[in-house]
Amino acid sequence: MPDMHPFSPLFATANLIDIFVNCDAAGQVITSGLALFSIIAWSIMIGKHFELKRLREMNGQFESHLGDQKSLLNLPESFRSKRAIPYADLFSDAVEAYWRAAAIGKEKGDTSTRARLEHAENALQRALSRQTLRYESSMIFLATIVTGAPFLGMLGTVWGVMVAFSAVAVQESATIKTLAPGVSAALLTTIAGLVVAIPSVFGYNFLLGKTKQLITELENYASALADRLELES
Repeated sequence: MPDMHPFSPLFATANLIDIFVNCDAAGQVITSGLALFSIIAWSIMIGKHFELKRLREMNGQFESHLGDQKSLLNLPESFRSKRAIPYADLFSDAVEAYWRAAAIGKEKGDTSTRARLEHAENALQRALSRQTLRYESSMIFLATIVTGAPFLGMLGTVWGVMVAFSAVAVQESATIKTLAPGVSAALLTTIAGLVVAIPSVFGYNFLLGKTKQLITELENYASALADRLELES
């Protein structure tokens, strides 16, 4: 059986497990919490990436289908029932608000199109705000993990150093055996904090850029939709 190199990944992993087991309760709680945050962060990043990709594909398909229609105001109900698609949600709110204002105006004897268009534009703005919140969902929690993970790691570091110095004070000797448990725990929490924070900050910045891009596309679509409704009125 070949000798295991002291710096092999398997040895390092086993060593980290031993360090975790030998940590005090505070160090184990901090490290476990950071491990949980890492799982949550990766789940958010992967889920958000595929969600934004799916929404963009659905938006493109709906916009292409809508572009083939000669008139937006007289389209069948099936076009207004696809609320899961952000573009369809904006379209539905705008058209429904337009015809609602037209019905109220007819009862009052007001047949001007200006009021109808104003109601449609207001509905577009509300739908735009709602879909913007949808795009940005989970991003605040991911940003919290990005910000908080290094501080939790630092807390574990300070705690581990304090434990090491307390052991020295009790045993009145600053040997490697005395310092090792506390220092090892301190370094373990530091590593855990960085392992959580580094991928999370790259993932957050990537997703933030994608989110801003989709929101800009949504705003442009809302503006183009308002222009088309005005031309058809």
